[in-house]
Amino acid sequence: MTTRHFLTLMDLEKDELHTIIQRAIALKNSPMLHTDSLQHKTLGMIFEKSSTRTRVAFEVAMTQLGGNSVFLASSDTQLGRGEPLEDTARVLSRMVDFVTIRTFEHSKLERFAEYSSVPVINALSDDYHPCQLLADMQTYFEHRGDIKGKSVTWVGDGHNMCQSYMNAAQQFEFQLTIACPEGFDPDPALLEARKDYVRIIRDPHEAVRDADLVTTDVWASMGQEEERQKRLKVFADYQVDTEMMALAKPDALFLHCLPAHRGEEVSAEVMDSPNSVVWDEAENRLHTKKALLEFLCKK
Repeated sequence: MTTRHFLTLMDLEKDELHTIIQRAIALKNSPMLHTDSLQHKTLGMIFEKSSTRTRVAFEVAMTQLGGNSVFLASSDTQLGRGEPLEDTARVLSRMVDFVTIRTFEHSKLERFAEYSSVPVINALSDDYHPCQLLADMQTYFEHRGDIKGKSVTWVGDGHNMCQSYMNAAQQFEFQLTIACPEGFDPDPALLEARKDYVRIIRDPHEAVRDADLVTTDVWASMGQEEERQKRLKVFADYQVDTEMMALAKPDALFLHCLPAHRGEEVSAEVMDSPNSVVWDEAENRLHTKKALLEFLCKK
């Protein structure tokens, strides 16, 4: 049997993604469903980047479903002393039932998955953040129903979150408008591959016009701290504020993967507005991870 991995949203079929979303909603709404579906299962967690929501969500998900997790900071393992990634993958996959990795280069995830005999989950790389998109989709489904055919606007850097939204546009069949400054576009090959679902508009105010969902992220991600001052200037016109949100549909939702820098990529007024569902979005990280782990456990 081929091992199923979750490195991007494209690793699963459309109906499988919808199944995970619906299972996550059910797990959230019906505590009685918190079974021991992952009893005696162990999740290995390799983190090269800091984390709050992702780490807590994975650990609590395993606990609530009867399993266990082992947190492995790279500085505390043989990876930090130069052991080949391939060797670590071979060893860990003989001891644990899943591995989730939070790293910089996406190629590390791909190499690890190639040599792992258990499912590998992308907990964030420089190119993609698929687990976050599961939570974002659950949040939209809960508040507004199916996102198919809706208009979504991404405002900000064309980085991992933006690229995951590009994949989501195809998998969940919505139209995505990206508002980003020149020089901060997503990967051109990915843009070409998703051209039926994605477009770029430089003017962020025009990009959010009549949107059903507006979303953004910090302007300087982990590993880009030295570029922060430059990015503050380049992205100055890309703050999602009340004036910008007023151009979207009246019931448009606002999402942010967090942590947010209030007063930079989003104003405090928008973060705390009735249309902001960022706290539901953050909570849903837990429920979608439970559903994802269950799904991969059965494959």
